[in-house]
Amino acid sequence: MTDEELQAWVQALSQTAFGMDFSHRSYFNARLRTTGGRYRLADHNIEINPKMLGYGKEVVAGIIKHELCHYHLHLAGLGYRHKDRDFKRLLAKVGGSRYAPAAPKQRKYHYQCTNCQQDYFRQRLVNTDKYVCSKCHGRLALVGLAQKN
Repeated sequence: MTDEELQAWVQALSQTAFGMDFSHRSYFNARLRTTGGRYRLADHNIEINPKMLGYGKEVVAGIIKHELCHYHLHLAGLGYRHKDRDFKRLLAKVGGSRYAPAAPKQRKYHYQCTNCQQDYFRQRLVNTDKYVCSKCHGRLALVGLAQKN
């Protein structure tokens, strides 16, 4: 799905679920990590996490409705934050999702000391020429990729 298709989808959902126009931009933002989407107060744009497409169109539609609740309430001058009663009522009325599913877990790099077999799990690659074991100061070796628990 492209940004243009997302824009058309958001405009259609805004019209059908809220009966109001969405006149700003919506686009995918791959830098979003732990959230399904984001409504930007400063420019009124909506950003959607492209990883959420893996959970199905219904999930993404719920996320879009959630962000559109923020959008329409903010422009109307009503309570647009999660704790506000206006937001909770509108979200329940349009059937938006309260929470996005957990993002896929990141893989970890598995290192092991060549002397004492101490295991180390890191999210980023480590320079094994520079870093050594914290227990015995032995050399570290990359064992492989491990799934994050």
